[in-house]
Amino acid sequence: MRRLYTALILLSLVWGASFMLIKVLLTHQIGPWTIASLRSLLGMLFIVMMMVLLRKPFGLRKMNWGGSLLVGIVNMALPWALIAFSETRLTSSMASVLNATTPIWTMLVGLVFFGAVFRRQQWIGMGIAFAGILVLLSINSDTIIAADPIGFAVMLSATLCYAIGSQLARKLLGGMDMYQISAATLAGAWISSTLAALVLESPSLASLASLGSLQVIVSLLGLGVLGSGIAYILFNYMLMKGSPEFATSVTYLVPATAMVWGYALLGEHIGWNLLGGLVLILGGVFIANRRGSTGSPGRKAKERLTGVKRETAHMEHGRKKEVNET
Repeated sequence: MRRLYTALILLSLVWGASFMLIKVLLTHQIGPWTIASLRSLLGMLFIVMMMVLLRKPFGLRKMNWGGSLLVGIVNMALPWALIAFSETRLTSSMASVLNATTPIWTMLVGLVFFGAVFRRQQWIGMGIAFAGILVLLSINSDTIIAADPIGFAVMLSATLCYAIGSQLARKLLGGMDMYQISAATLAGAWISSTLAALVLESPSLASLASLGSLQVIVSLLGLGVLGSGIAYILFNYMLMKGSPEFATSVTYLVPATAMVWGYALLGEHIGWNLLGGLVLILGGVFIANRRGSTGSPGRKAKERLTGVKRETAHMEHGRKKEVNET
C-alpha cells in the first residue's frame, strides 16, 4: 500500500506540470496531434531505454499488440490531443480541474460496461462532483456559460477517454508487466497520433522551426520523458497492483499542482469559481471512493485476507476431521 500511495504522489507532481507544458508548446504553434505524437515518441524511447538498461524482457511475441494499440489510442493519443486542443480555449488550470472528473467517469464506465456495482455513497459523490462542474461553468444572469463551451466539452471528452482506456487496459493487458504495457501502448499512441498529425495538421515550417527552441525542447522532454515515460510506468504500476479507480484517482491531486504551475509561471488567474469547482469535484470524488469503492486497493486487500482466513479455517477443519476419523 505504501508503494502505491508513493507512486500516486509522484505521478500527481509530474502530471500537474503537464498542463503548463502543453500550454507552452501551443504558444509555439505546435498542433495538438503533433504534441501527442512527439510526447508518445519520447515516452516510448525512454521506456525502451529503461528496459534495455534494466534488462527487462520485451516479450514481443507474447504482447497483446491489438489490445495495446486500442489502449494506446483511447488512453493516450486521443485524450492528449483533446487536452491540447481544449487548452487553446481554456487555461491550463481550468483544464486540470476538469481532468479531476476522470475517476467519476471511470466509475460510470465500469458500471455501464464492466459490471461494477456501486452503493448510494458513490452516487452522492457523483452528484457533488457534477455540482462542481456547474460552478466551473460560472452560470450567472449575464451569460449562460462563462467558460468556453467547446473547450469545456472537449476537455470532458478527454477525461471520458481516460476512463474507458483505464478499464480496457485492466481487462486486455493483464498478462503484461508495467514496462511492457507502457512501451506497447506508447507505440500504439505514437503510430496513431503521427498519422493523425500528418493528415489533420500538416505541420508548418514555423512549427517545425520552433522545435529547435530551448523552451520547446525542455517542454517536450518534460512532457515526453517525465509526463509519458516515467509517469506511465507509475500509472500502469498502480493500475495493475491497485485498480482502474485507484490509478485514475491521481487526478484528485493534479489540479492543485497544475494551478500552482499555471499561476507561478504562466500568470494565470485563479478565480473563485475555479477554487470552488475544485473543492466540490474533489470532495465528490473523495466521497465516492473513500470506503468500499469497487476495485479499491484497500477493499481488494481485505477480500484477499478474508479469503486466506476462510481457506485456512477450511484446511484446519479438514485436519481435525481426519484426526477424529483416525
